[in-house]
Amino acid sequence: MTVDQISSVADRPRPTASGAHRERDAERPRTSVTTRRHRAFYLFTSPWIIGFLLLTVIPMAYALWLSFTTFDGISPHWKYVGLGNYRELFTDSQTWNALGRTGLFAVTSVPLSIIAGLGLAVLVNRPIRARGLFRTLLYLPAVVPPVGVGLVFKSLFDQNSGAANGVLNLFGIDALGWLADPYARYVLLMTVLWAAGNIMIISLAGLQDVPRELHEAARIDGASAWRTFRSITVPLLSPVLLFQTVTGVIASVQTIMPLLLSPDGTTAGVTALPQSNYLYMMHVFGQYFALGRYGYASALLWVLFVLILVVTGLIFRFTSGVVFYNVDPEAKK
Repeated sequence: MTVDQISSVADRPRPTASGAHRERDAERPRTSVTTRRHRAFYLFTSPWIIGFLLLTVIPMAYALWLSFTTFDGISPHWKYVGLGNYRELFTDSQTWNALGRTGLFAVTSVPLSIIAGLGLAVLVNRPIRARGLFRTLLYLPAVVPPVGVGLVFKSLFDQNSGAANGVLNLFGIDALGWLADPYARYVLLMTVLWAAGNIMIISLAGLQDVPRELHEAARIDGASAWRTFRSITVPLLSPVLLFQTVTGVIASVQTIMPLLLSPDGTTAGVTALPQSNYLYMMHVFGQYFALGRYGYASALLWVLFVLILVVTGLIFRFTSGVVFYNVDPEAKK
């Protein structure tokens, strides 16, 4: 290279540091704002997604596979029976009887618990002294674990040493077998009403969201308290009541409280339950743990899953015209 060539190269303008950075940044693929938001969304929801896959999707798929087999949970000698478990299910009178008792329990317990919770919410929503304390005391039973509730009620209604029969003896009434037929169903309903504080809190939040201007306008027009409650409060609470109905039905058909109230108190004692408390889930427990029929019990659970979906869909279908929303839930943003 000649001296002139070297000098011409030296005289060329060199890119500044900032210019070099801009050139490197231009070569890198830019991440859009939407992509970054998607990444952040999946990053923060990944614990739930992983838990949902590991604890819900995979167990449900495994149960679905078991429902086509005769697997008993222990023996390696099992076989594929196809729809044999489902055919047996639809011809099993014990299954249909348990399902009928479960439906009767849901139809009875869900309205009672909603009415009790709404009534308590109306009471503690009034401007009374120490209402915060009353709200706390009424809600406390709802946070007690179901096992604790079962043990407490089994002790209270024990035929030999229970407090309920102790009160009856004071009035000269003979001791009753509360945990046997025909009284066991009433004890089960009491456990549901015991936890009405959970519904009370949700109803209380709905009551406080009702505009006061509507109540004042109703009073000016001469409407009574009952008419105001029936024509204004209840329609505005209808989404809350719908939510409580759906969740209450789902919880009632899956309850395990009869097992906790059983005299035996173990999963093997599910077959000795009072007939009135032998609900669908008790039948499932009996097939799983007492008889070791994992395949048949899995088929029972999948049928229950489908029934819950159907019942929930029917509830939404038949209440669509009576549920009032302040904002149209189907409106597009």
